Amino acid sequence: MAKRFVLIDRDGTLNVEKQYLSDPNQLELIPGAAPALKRLQEAGWGVCVVSNQSGIARGYFDLAQVAKVHRRLAEMLAEIDVRLDGIYLCPHGPDDGCDCRKPLPGMVRQAMAEHGFDPRRAWVIGDKEADVGLGHAVGAKSILVRTGYGREHEPNTQADFIADDLAAGIDLILSNKE
Repeated sequence: MAKRFVLIDRDGTLNVEKQYLSDPNQLELIPGAAPALKRLQEAGWGVCVVSNQSGIARGYFDLAQVAKVHRRLAEMLAEIDVRLDGIYLCPHGPDDGCDCRKPLPGMVRQAMAEHGFDPRRAWVIGDKEADVGLGHAVGAKSILVRTGYGREHEPNTQADFIADDLAAGIDLILSNKE
């Protein structure tokens, strides 16, 4: 049986929301996020980050700056022996007509092609309704976290579950017997 995967939004879910984060020195993980990822990986799950990065299309920063942020993220996680299976991003703006901007499934299709998992056995965790929509688009279960913009989206969410933060969302996944 193929490894199951959790697809996690970056800004506001894994790390503290900073509008258009482009400086690796400003990267700050949400408390409890890294140990939660470690529990998930120790339980045999794959972990990918899926992130809309419209700041690239808007000219606020370039792919090289995002790569620096992602290198810093990998370094921070490696400190407790966590390794992401992949980081996928959409560099397009909301009106660019791509198929990778959440809630569209392009980033998940790319992750599936590289890792061979069944999205119907996956989970998507994020702080916006676009993350929830991505989960629904690929047949995955979705969790809206209350960090980042999550509380703003909570009243009208279509999420399968709501959790206080990434750690609580991962606990929910690990306790789910499906």
